Amino acid sequence: MTVLWLTLVSVFFLALSARYFSTPSVAIPYSVKPNLLLALFVGICLILVGGLQKNIGDTPFYMHSFAITDFQMAIYQNKQKDIGFNLLQLLLKMMTNDPQILIFVVAFVTNALIVIGFYKYSRLFELSVFVYITSGAFIVSMNGIRQYLVAAILFAATKYILDGSWKKYIAVVLVASFFHQSALIMIPIYFLVRKKAWTGTTYLLLSAAVLIVFAFNEFSSVLFSALKDTNYSEYQNISEGGANVIRAVVFAAPLLFAYIGREKLRALFPKIDIFVNLSILGVVVMIISTQNWIFARIAIYFNQYLFVLIAWIVMVFREKDRKLIYLLIMMLYLAFFFYEAVVSLGVTYRSDYITWFS
Repeated sequence: MTVLWLTLVSVFFLALSARYFSTPSVAIPYSVKPNLLLALFVGICLILVGGLQKNIGDTPFYMHSFAITDFQMAIYQNKQKDIGFNLLQLLLKMMTNDPQILIFVVAFVTNALIVIGFYKYSRLFELSVFVYITSGAFIVSMNGIRQYLVAAILFAATKYILDGSWKKYIAVVLVASFFHQSALIMIPIYFLVRKKAWTGTTYLLLSAAVLIVFAFNEFSSVLFSALKDTNYSEYQNISEGGANVIRAVVFAAPLLFAYIGREKLRALFPKIDIFVNLSILGVVVMIISTQNWIFARIAIYFNQYLFVLIAWIVMVFREKDRKLIYLLIMMLYLAFFFYEAVVSLGVTYRSDYITWFS
């Protein structure tokens, strides 16, 4: 964990310095444009730490698969199963047999796209980066690397949602689906989130999530019956319990303040409703995931929007209260990070390259 703690401290102060030396944003009137060079260093730190690890979550399985698989044959035999990821591995294996290259390249693309998104849309760049790590999302990006790669690609396409360019957005989703088919759920979601937040649809979604929790057995039977002929039918056999309820609360809490300050948020950032709606969907999925952890994987697609929203929520408060709110957010997420990563999961970090503190 020492490497992860040092990463948190380093990227936070780099990101804070980037905002300190920022300039006014042209694209978003009440926002700022962080210093590009310092923001670049933020991305480099996250890429190096994420790309040079070898033990977190599913990483050993990805590395083992890379080492033993003939990807030409895999592509031939599994034409409909995430062919894009197999093609990427084939190209990488033509350069080297060292599986670390796969982890590094995926971490490079994932973290670069996420940092760019925070750079473009977050009002408090360093706070979004801080919450990205302390929410556990950065660790998850080193676990389910393939799905987080897809989530980062879709996050990079946020511009098309904001601009209403549905053809371009769907094109990106289709490309991303070749890496993980679950990306296709974002096609109908595009049309759902381009509505005003906190309408009847919002309350319907939240109510549906609560109802599903209480009737989860019936819901799961219907869902897995619909998925029986897909690559995801195997998930019905997984019975490892639900995601941590505390995680769901941590993700849901910022929405209370987003609701209270909804009018001021719209005044500061007219298109903030899109980020709110995507965050609400993420919370809906997190609530459902308390019954079966596999649904938390879908929440990956919505996390980054919540981290942007949190950095705008601070601006809703009176100027004299903002520092207090800012510090409270940091303290609460830091406590959650310690609880989840150290107490609950006992995360360790190992690398053949970053060995000073491993």
